[in-house]
Amino acid sequence: MSEKLQKVLAAMGFGGRRTMEKWIADGRVKVNGKVAALGDRVVDTDRLILDGKPLRIKPVKHLHLLYNKPVGEICTRDDPEGRRTVFQSLPKLRNQRWISVGRLDFTTSGLLLATTDGTLANGLMHPSSRIDREYAVRVLGEVSSEQLQAMQEGVLLEDGIAQFTDIRKGRDEQGANQWYYVAVMEGRNREVRRLFESQGLTVSRLKRVRFGSFFIPSAVKAGRHTMISGKDEKELYRLAGLSQSSISARPR
Repeated sequence: MSEKLQKVLAAMGFGGRRTMEKWIADGRVKVNGKVAALGDRVVDTDRLILDGKPLRIKPVKHLHLLYNKPVGEICTRDDPEGRRTVFQSLPKLRNQRWISVGRLDFTTSGLLLATTDGTLANGLMHPSSRIDREYAVRVLGEVSSEQLQAMQEGVLLEDGIAQFTDIRKGRDEQGANQWYYVAVMEGRNREVRRLFESQGLTVSRLKRVRFGSFFIPSAVKAGRHTMISGKDEKELYRLAGLSQSSISARPR
């Protein structure tokens, strides 16, 4: 069965489909000796070349994991400031690479999914998948019922309306801090912090505790990971609205 060329490249872990589409449009990919075009489909007997390097299409076992990100790591591959990246904490791979499913800020901790399947990563991040993310939030100062209602009904931020789909009071803490559990349906940049800031409130701690049906297992401490396989792997693809693909590409 044939697959779209950008899907095959994304499934290898080079990046998401849109990035692969740009690579194809830029003429970086050849199929059977000819420069590829958007819309091309390939089968496992086709010969692929990426940036002058031959690839072979073959079944690839994709890997997925759940990482408990600590504060103090960034989710980009490189950092001009020399800060540690999450990819330095993930298992080393050959002929594949990890793709983070969204990002967590430098000062945000908690659940981060990573996969070698670019198509899966894109599906999990796409707004159409309607996957909710839950965060534990420590807020400095009192939060009024009016402020909570405003954040749940929707607030106009610089990039559009944002809202929490759920807000629950968390554990009580002595002093000025209050804990809440909030859920959002999108992964916009600093969305949780900006929603609280819109009400004049300061978030002093933020941790993602859930992504869809996935929680952080109690045994997975900060800076550690657990591999995802079996029924949980199927659940990942279900969340993204995908079936598991067996076609991918590897360098020769």
